[in-house]
Amino acid sequence: MKSGKPGWDEQFGIQAAALCGSDLHPARVTAVDRGRYVIRNAQDELPAELTGKFLHEATSSVDMPCVGDWVCVQYHDAGASASIHDVLPRRSFLRRKAPGKHIDFQMIAANIDVAFIVQSCHFDFNVRRLERYLVMVNEGQIEPVLLLTKTDLVSTAELERMMGSIRAAGITALIIALSNLTGEGVAQVREAMEAGKTYCLLGSSGVGKTTLINQLLGQDALQTGAVSGTGEGRHTTTRRHLITLDNGALLIDMPGMRELGIMSAGEGVADSFADIKVLSGQCRFSDCSHEREPGCAIRKAIENGELDAAHYQSYLKLQAESDFNEMSYLDKRKKDKAFGKMVRTVLKARRK
Repeated sequence: MKSGKPGWDEQFGIQAAALCGSDLHPARVTAVDRGRYVIRNAQDELPAELTGKFLHEATSSVDMPCVGDWVCVQYHDAGASASIHDVLPRRSFLRRKAPGKHIDFQMIAANIDVAFIVQSCHFDFNVRRLERYLVMVNEGQIEPVLLLTKTDLVSTAELERMMGSIRAAGITALIIALSNLTGEGVAQVREAMEAGKTYCLLGSSGVGKTTLINQLLGQDALQTGAVSGTGEGRHTTTRRHLITLDNGALLIDMPGMRELGIMSAGEGVADSFADIKVLSGQCRFSDCSHEREPGCAIRKAIENGELDAAHYQSYLKLQAESDFNEMSYLDKRKKDKAFGKMVRTVLKARRK
């Protein structure tokens, strides 16, 4: 790794040489806020803007830079600001369906090695939501680690029950139980983070993500909200931001996500429900619909109590949601292209 560049390695160096050339320089996006960018190079953080050419050539929201991206930049004002000309290919990514009824992708972050999926034991624990996060993480080729916070608010028996329900859902990812109040488990999180690798925190608002970051930094660098009477924290993070820890590990803090829409996540769904994929391969018929066919391993496993019916229904729901949103997105793209072609034809005719 080249010293001073956060998360830089030889592969990015090869890509930058080909894409940036000799006139532009590689830098990493550390924050995005309403179309404004902050980048970091080997010396400092500075503001950056997209060039007009970049904006003109971008065909979708996926093309726009996000936190964690490596970009090719040109410096201005003696290095005090920069313009972004291109984005290097992403090694991994986090994305979801854009919130609301709009059918489009929303890029969340890129080039992440490990995603810490955070759930509070006290008020937020939900295996079905956890499965959604896992689909998002697996789709983007990111390693998941599960953090169960606020263990001081539940009994040992309750914590063991929660862990058991996670394993019963076929989830094999590492689980770290921790308490920001007592500090238990925080050292284990710190030890799991390697220098030069990029991590992110995913979870609902108020589960203790910002407090955990302050614990890892060893100082109250980030503002946290007061805890409510139920033990639920109050959301304070308002934008995604890449932070460098003392040991050289990189961490992306991000706001809690209220909506976790799944789009075009076929492989992510399959990877997140590997137990169901294995059982499907044991059905008598390769095209088994798992409804009425004889020799269905899925139905047999549910009847025998070997497969949780709610876990299987979650798989069907997420797969159907992914397929529907992908079809809607592709249909929208076709209409957008058709509309653009019509506009160009009309403008061309008017010029004659």
